[in-house]
Amino acid sequence: SLIIQLETFFSGFIPQKEIVYNGLLPYCDRLDREAAELLAEIKASLSRAVLLRELWPGVAFWSRKLFSFLKLYGRRFSKEDHILFINLLYELVTLPNLEPHMMCSYARLLIQLLKKKELLSRDDLQLPWRPLYELYERLIYSKTEHLGLVWFPNSVDHILKALIKSCRLYFPASSTKEMLDEWRPLLCVFDVVMQKAISNMELFLPTIMPPEEHSQGFQLWFDELMNLWMSVQNQPTWEGHLVNLFARLANDNIGYVDWTPYIPTIFTRILRSLNLPVGVSQVVAPRYLINSYDIGYLVLWITALLGGPGNPAQKELTCLFNSIASFFHPSNHGRWQSRLMRLLQRLPASVVRRVHRERYAESSWITLVPECQKLTDADLQEFTRSLTGAALLAMFSKTGSTDAAYALQNLALLTPQLVIPPVLEKTYAAMETLTEPHTLTATLSCMIGMARSLVSPDNRYPEGRAHVLPLLMGSLPGVDPNDFSKCMITFQFITTFTTLVPLVDCSSAPFRQMDLTEVKPEQISNISCFKFVLACVCVCVHRCFALIDSSTLEQTRDETETDTQTHLESLVELGLSSTISTILTQCSTEIYKVALQKLYNFATSSIFETCVSGRMVADMCRAAAKVTLTLSCFIYTCDAICLYVELQNEDELDKELLWNLQLLSEVIRVDGEQLLKYQGELERILLVCVHLRCKQAYTLACSLLEHTLRSLSLIYPTEYRSTSGGFDVDLPIRDWGRAGDVATLGVCWHVPCQQEENFVFQLLSSLLHPQLQRIKGHVSGDQPMTRCAVLWQSLAIVQHCLLGAGSMLPPLDGYGNTMPSMVNLVEIKLHVGVDYDDSWENYRVSICQTMRLLLHHILEHSEDDTKSLFVIIKIVSDLMFFCGTHKKEFDSRWKSFSLVKKSMENRLLGKKQHIRALLIDRVLLQHEMRKLVVEGSEYKVVHQELLCDLLLLSTSTYSQVRSRAQSVLMTAMGTYSFSYRDMIPRMLQLLSPQNTAGTEQQFKGSLYCLLGAPSGFCPATTRDWDCVGEVWPALVRCGLSHSVTLEKPSIGRLFDDIIDRIHRLHDTIGIYFTVSERCVEIANQIAQSKNPTPCSKPPSKEEIKEGIQRQRIRNVVAARKYEKLVNDLLDCLEDRDLPWKFEHMATDLLALLLRDDHPLPPDAVLYFTQTLVHDSISIRKVSISAMAGILKQLKRPRKKVTVKPSDISGIKDPEGICVGDREGNCWLQYDSSNLPLSQEQWDSLQYVEKTHWGYYSWPREMMIYASSEKPQDDLPYEEMSEGEKIIFEYFSDPDFIDQLIEFLSLEERKGKDSFNPRRFCLFKGLFRNYGNAFLPVLWPHLEQLASNPHESSQRCLCEITAGLIRGSKHWSFSKVDRLWQLLCPLIRTALNNITVETYTDWGTCIATACVSHSAALQKDIDFYVLSSHTERFISSIYRIEIDESYDEMKQDARTCLSLMSQGLLYPEHIPLVLAALEEMAASRSWHARFSVLTYLQITVFYNLFTLLSLPAEVLRIRKLVMQLLLDEQLEVRDMACTTLSGLLQCQFFPLDSCLQTQLQTLSQTSLPKARGELASMDLVRRHAGVLGLSACILSSPYDVPQWMPQILMELSDHLNDPQPIEMTVKKTLSEFRRTHHDNWQEHRQCFTDDQLLVLTNLLVSPCYYA
Repeated sequence: SLIIQLETFFSGFIPQKEIVYNGLLPYCDRLDREAAELLAEIKASLSRAVLLRELWPGVAFWSRKLFSFLKLYGRRFSKEDHILFINLLYELVTLPNLEPHMMCSYARLLIQLLKKKELLSRDDLQLPWRPLYELYERLIYSKTEHLGLVWFPNSVDHILKALIKSCRLYFPASSTKEMLDEWRPLLCVFDVVMQKAISNMELFLPTIMPPEEHSQGFQLWFDELMNLWMSVQNQPTWEGHLVNLFARLANDNIGYVDWTPYIPTIFTRILRSLNLPVGVSQVVAPRYLINSYDIGYLVLWITALLGGPGNPAQKELTCLFNSIASFFHPSNHGRWQSRLMRLLQRLPASVVRRVHRERYAESSWITLVPECQKLTDADLQEFTRSLTGAALLAMFSKTGSTDAAYALQNLALLTPQLVIPPVLEKTYAAMETLTEPHTLTATLSCMIGMARSLVSPDNRYPEGRAHVLPLLMGSLPGVDPNDFSKCMITFQFITTFTTLVPLVDCSSAPFRQMDLTEVKPEQISNISCFKFVLACVCVCVHRCFALIDSSTLEQTRDETETDTQTHLESLVELGLSSTISTILTQCSTEIYKVALQKLYNFATSSIFETCVSGRMVADMCRAAAKVTLTLSCFIYTCDAICLYVELQNEDELDKELLWNLQLLSEVIRVDGEQLLKYQGELERILLVCVHLRCKQAYTLACSLLEHTLRSLSLIYPTEYRSTSGGFDVDLPIRDWGRAGDVATLGVCWHVPCQQEENFVFQLLSSLLHPQLQRIKGHVSGDQPMTRCAVLWQSLAIVQHCLLGAGSMLPPLDGYGNTMPSMVNLVEIKLHVGVDYDDSWENYRVSICQTMRLLLHHILEHSEDDTKSLFVIIKIVSDLMFFCGTHKKEFDSRWKSFSLVKKSMENRLLGKKQHIRALLIDRVLLQHEMRKLVVEGSEYKVVHQELLCDLLLLSTSTYSQVRSRAQSVLMTAMGTYSFSYRDMIPRMLQLLSPQNTAGTEQQFKGSLYCLLGAPSGFCPATTRDWDCVGEVWPALVRCGLSHSVTLEKPSIGRLFDDIIDRIHRLHDTIGIYFTVSERCVEIANQIAQSKNPTPCSKPPSKEEIKEGIQRQRIRNVVAARKYEKLVNDLLDCLEDRDLPWKFEHMATDLLALLLRDDHPLPPDAVLYFTQTLVHDSISIRKVSISAMAGILKQLKRPRKKVTVKPSDISGIKDPEGICVGDREGNCWLQYDSSNLPLSQEQWDSLQYVEKTHWGYYSWPREMMIYASSEKPQDDLPYEEMSEGEKIIFEYFSDPDFIDQLIEFLSLEERKGKDSFNPRRFCLFKGLFRNYGNAFLPVLWPHLEQLASNPHESSQRCLCEITAGLIRGSKHWSFSKVDRLWQLLCPLIRTALNNITVETYTDWGTCIATACVSHSAALQKDIDFYVLSSHTERFISSIYRIEIDESYDEMKQDARTCLSLMSQGLLYPEHIPLVLAALEEMAASRSWHARFSVLTYLQITVFYNLFTLLSLPAEVLRIRKLVMQLLLDEQLEVRDMACTTLSGLLQCQFFPLDSCLQTQLQTLSQTSLPKARGELASMDLVRRHAGVLGLSACILSSPYDVPQWMPQILMELSDHLNDPQPIEMTVKKTLSEFRRTHHDNWQEHRQCFTDDQLLVLTNLLVSPCYYA
């Protein structure tokens, strides 16, 4: 190891990227050496495993260790090693027939290695794209998966896509062209394969390249795909992938792609994809038609478009948010809401990421954004303004305020001065209101996110700091015992602010320091007058006391309830203790003393019960004790406790003693050094109290013991202040909101010293040792314990000693049970700061021995003592796994750390700018993670003994004991490598039918063990032929067991669960493993590499030879084991006594064993053929699927030849791309005048089965089935393999076919059955493999089925016919000719019998039969054709809608209009559509004029940005609406009013003074005096004006613009006008009141007093009695 150190030192080794937190651990000086040694070992063993061709266990084991290395040290290796590891894993992942599960685990590791893209540039690393594409194609579009010939893990899609995303960065520059050549032939818009082409492009095309390579990159496809996107109309499924690709391109190449011409279209489509309900008569498209784009990518695209000269995208974005703002109002919600909220939440975060990248990110090889395109501060302010309105509305949304809070947090990072003031205003208002608690929780949660921006020292919003104390004071009433959610959010609020702001008096600072240039003195005196801070802290503490007083046990429980905590109480306790702890940590000494005194008085003035309030108080005291040296205050309790010594034998003890014990047990959870002062007292108390007879007392004493030991023996930070050092220095206000600096974090660690260690072992020898002796005495019978309670007490002491001192006891050790391997499979040993001292007794071993003795004693003599067994199970688990931290606790702490980090991080600056307390927490988590790295620990004899004991307990009498033991056993089997190979045979012994002595409990217990933990290890599905080969047959043989009543429902359910689990978790287990030459080459390079040099020499030639030999043998043996498993299952099935349930089980398991790389043994083929006519329907179903797979296995390969299209057509394709029908591809198209009706014509034609080839372009190499090859008419019986013969014989037997067809034409679930693709696959396989050999036997049945109109007969005929047509693909001309002569009349007969029920089945049948691949009916109608005929179309529909005589057609016409109005319009067609609308607006029928408006509402919204880019058309629409506002028909006028308010609301045209004047003039049209001769035209004009004004009011439902008060006044003048004007005014006013009522306090500020008086008179109805 010294050599390694020197070598590292001299070679100038530069690690790629380390985990910085490692350098802050107290034992960091050892880590460099440890990491170098581990890396040397990984390099040596991984390369050795590959060179010896040992993929399992060698490569699998060491690649897992490399994963651990990344978790522990980050990328602490040289660039050369990094590249070698990536290359090796890339080769491993793309090995041709690798087991799917192994492929996934290598892929996960490779993703981790590729994660930090800035570490490796494209010059350092290049990865070929084709091997990865072939892997993707093989897995995702597998030809055999649907037939059950290969099973993939569930996560395979997800992992592969993630892998491609990580790798595409490093595809060579030439790859774009190669990819396009590969996928362009698939671009046929009439075919489902289009989806595959576009999604491949989205996944694979590289978009990050240096500018000089752009011509080889996106410029090759950008225009082409953009045009494609511009011309799609009907939301095909692939459109989303195209959008994702564009978004990624835009984000990776800001400033290098000109998006300006496309911006209106992009925003129009974004708005359309939100699927918002608009208009009066919109028909909402059904779910399956809605292809909404992925919000994540939309956000990325919008972010990338912002900025640049003129910032055109921002204008559209502002308009977008203005037009959808009202949808964010809390009173509106629907299924579109979650998408809008996601858009709002992610957009600011994405902009923050972009600004970070442009201004703060460290420079790397990735191209920078050009200066002219970077976002300026003005751009950011504009951006914030456009989103603030929506965010402020969304704060109070029904779905909660989290989305809005996250959005506001990010906006506050960008422009605090614009976002924080309005939220502050709402927060202060919410603090004052008593009636709306939800507004308080919403505003506080938003303030929490903005806390750092509010107090941050960067002076962009200097006023912010003055608000801190008022906010804290204002929030204190929120600590309210009656409102739980308010209480928790208040705690979070206080904690957040006190963490950021030291509670220190700064008011005297100006006199001490004169250089306060950055902070104004009056600001300081405002902020922190000493009394004010103190008052704040005291009030807070008092509120907490009140909370505790109201939650004592007597108050919160009935007599009958238990005295444990409820979940809510434990949450409140957590909130309370963390709040108090933060406040006291962040206080200055004077304030701390006052708070401490209050706390001390509160704790000592009364005696609390020990369940609810007692725990809270004790927690608060612990928080206080932790902060500074205040143990002396509370240690008085020692004396109080010592007074009670004589009470040892009482069952109930005084409350005061219990409370003192509880208080003491919490207070001593402080820095261990403090405890040494009170060593004598503590020892005295512990010796007495752990032996008290009262259970409550000794339980508290045990926790006191555990806490004492933990404080002394663990390594932990001792303070979490927001600045290192104290607060006495310098001016504290400078530290407000300051981030911790990783380099100078100054963590104070508690590392146990020699005295503490001595104290720990002294306690153990005086407390633990005697208990172990007592237990041994009890077991041996020398000193039996008469009462169970005495044993429980001893066990409790043992358990708490182990929990307290676990980190000082060395792990269990001993001889190993190793796995046969040519590679060293040793475990990594990590140093975690403890040097184990051999001079003390190893208590872990002695506890282990004693517990095993006791366990066997209890199981023999008193098995009903379940309480003891529970504790023993817990102790055994801790013996194996506990070294100071529990995995579960660690996981939950990691989770909460991530949450806090997310809520308080500064994404803008990045570079780990977290608060100091959070960074210290992260360092501690790093330390604990190192303690927990025991995964894959070596399996030693001592572990084997413990696991056998656990197995005994898992199969014992009592179910509770069994289930606890099983969960520990499963954890252990998942932890110790290869332990399952030892344990599974032991489990199976208990299940075997020969085991006549076994009990039902043993049987059930073993089954539960095989089932495994819900999301953990499952022994029944290990990927190991030895284990599966034993487990599966054993499960089936359970059916022959005598010891058990299989009729018991619980056992039946258990078997169902196991089979279900096997089905869910099973993936194909590999048989043939090979390692490619390229892998070996890279492994050699790793073995030769330096820095560090691998720790052992590469294998010798002899070893390599032996390795290759072993690999061959392994493959042969695996194939034998596979066949043996199949035959074992078949043997089980031959047993006549096997119950039906187990027969099903065996058939299911057999079907899982079909593979595409190894044929099924003939006996199994025979079994599946026979069971096609089994009595049980479920077995028949399995057999049909299996049979389709077997026929695929038996398929004979057909020869393919390469052809050149230009040779066939004689026409060379022109340069460039020409799409669609052309001379060069007409030979491919169906031509009814030139059908092959004779043998010669049939042979002379070239058949291309891929229907999409040639539409767009031709494939590089076009392979088609060779027509020259004379089809072998029938396979002679002699040449058939054994399996083929079996199938041939059965299907030639008329009786078998009779039975089969009878079963297939049965009805299964009435009215629910449909065309079954599995049966189709079966028949397709039969006719493909055997030609027309079975037609003679089948034909009579087909004719019979055709003449029977019953739906199940017709369905059966559909399935067989489709199979027959598809299976005859390669038949000779004579056979095909004969077939169709028979088939045509048959299909005619059947179609004459068609019914409503069988209609869809025949559709599926014909579709399946026609398509070369799949049943994709052509759904795409090209809208393009429509748009030029739009006018004629619209007019004719309008005519139908008006016409009274067509009733049914009327509804259809309405639907059609509504759907058409949602269509996408191109700029060139808009004038035509408007012309048609203008023509209709002049129609005589008012219905037609009315529907022009409903059409307009939707069309404008759905094409908003396209229309806005054509100002002339906007004017036309405005004119049209104004014209209809003056319509003589009342209904049309009303609808025009609605339309106008909608257009104003989405800011389609502004409410300018010109429009206002026009409307006011109209509304002031004077009406003639005489009632009789009321001129209707004048009334219409006056009503139109009023309607127009009312539209203005309604267009702002949630705010009051400055023009609104005036217009309201004008409307009020019309209240006494004749109808219908009066009605309109009343309706408008009541609507105004409804929408503005919620925030009326805010809105009333906009009106003058006179206006308010008028309004009040209008809106409040007069009193009846006045």
